[in-house]
Amino acid sequence: MMTKVLRVLSSAAFLAAAFLGTCPASAQQGDPEGVFTFVVENDTLAGGNSDKHYSSGLRLGYLTPDSGGPQALWELGQYVPLIDLKARRRMGFAIGHNIYTPENKDVTFRQFNDRPYAAFLYAGLAYQSQSDTRLDTVELDVGVVGPWALGEEIQNNFHRLIGSGESKGWGNQLDNEPGIALVFERKWRFLAETAGGYGIDLMPHISGSVGNVLTYGGAGLTFRIGEDLAVDFGPPRIRPALPGSASFDKPLDRLAWYLFAGAEARGILRDITLDGNTFGSEQSIEKKPFVLDFQAGIAIVIRQTRISYTQVFRTREFEGQARPDYFGSISISTKF
Repeated sequence: MMTKVLRVLSSAAFLAAAFLGTCPASAQQGDPEGVFTFVVENDTLAGGNSDKHYSSGLRLGYLTPDSGGPQALWELGQYVPLIDLKARRRMGFAIGHNIYTPENKDVTFRQFNDRPYAAFLYAGLAYQSQSDTRLDTVELDVGVVGPWALGEEIQNNFHRLIGSGESKGWGNQLDNEPGIALVFERKWRFLAETAGGYGIDLMPHISGSVGNVLTYGGAGLTFRIGEDLAVDFGPPRIRPALPGSASFDKPLDRLAWYLFAGAEARGILRDITLDGNTFGSEQSIEKKPFVLDFQAGIAIVIRQTRISYTQVFRTREFEGQARPDYFGSISISTKF
C-alpha cells in the first residue's frame, strides 16, 4: 500500500513538473526586505498531551532580501547545483532544535520496543531561487546529536516551568555525534485565479536529504484555496516535512489568506533518531521504510506579517509503534 501511494505521488509530481516546466516564469521585481521566521511544532498544538516520539521542534530563521547576504557566500553559491541564477535569489540562515522521546518517559532504563531518546541541535545555510512557478531550496544543516544537543536540559527545564512531569530516561539517549544533512526541495505552483483575487492552486514537489542525520527521498502535492495565493509557496515547516517558503510577498490589498491541504510520501534510508549512532550504537529500533505525512491548515498574511497553523498526521515510523502521530505547527514570519 505504501509503495503504491509513493509511486502515485511521485508520478503526479513529475508529470506536473514536466507541464509546469514549460511555463515561462514572468519577471518579478526584487524584494528589498528580509524575513524573520519562527516555527514551533508540538503535539500539544494538535490537542494532544502525550509528548511522545517527535516531541518538539523549534526553528528560528532569517532570509535575506533578494540577492542580499555576504558576497563571499554568493560567490560560493554560484557552484550550488539546482539553483537558478537568473531567478530571484535569497540566502537563508537558521538555528533549530528537535527532540525525540519514547512513549513511556517515567522509566530510567532503556526501552527496546520504542524509539530512543534523541535531540538534534543544528545551524543551517540555505540558497533559494524563486520564479512565478517554481521554488528551489538547497540547505546544508550542520550540528550535533547526543547530550551536547541539550535535549534533556531544554525539555525538562521547560516541563518544570509549566508544571509538567519530567522525562526520566535521558540517560539512555544517543551518544554525541556530529550531524549533517544536505537538503534539496523543488516546488512548482500551478495557479488559477478567479475574479477579485480569489483562486486555487496545485503545488507538486519533490524533496530529499543526504547525510548521517537523514537520508530520504520524497514527493507530494499541496492544494490551496484563498485570496492572493501568489504571495508565497505555502507556510514553512520543520524538516522532514512538506516544503513551504520562508519568503513571502506583501499582499496586493493588505490581506491575503488561504486554506491548504497536502500529502507527502517519503522513502527513508537513514534516520539517526531511529537507527542510532552511525558507529557502534546499540540504541536503535527497526524503522519503517516508508512514511506518509498528511497536513491541513490555514495561513494569513497581513501587510508585513504571515501567521500559519498546520495540523499534521504522520504514519507509524518504526516497527512496534502502536499508533500514528498527530502534532501541530505554528509559524510566524515578519518582513522588515
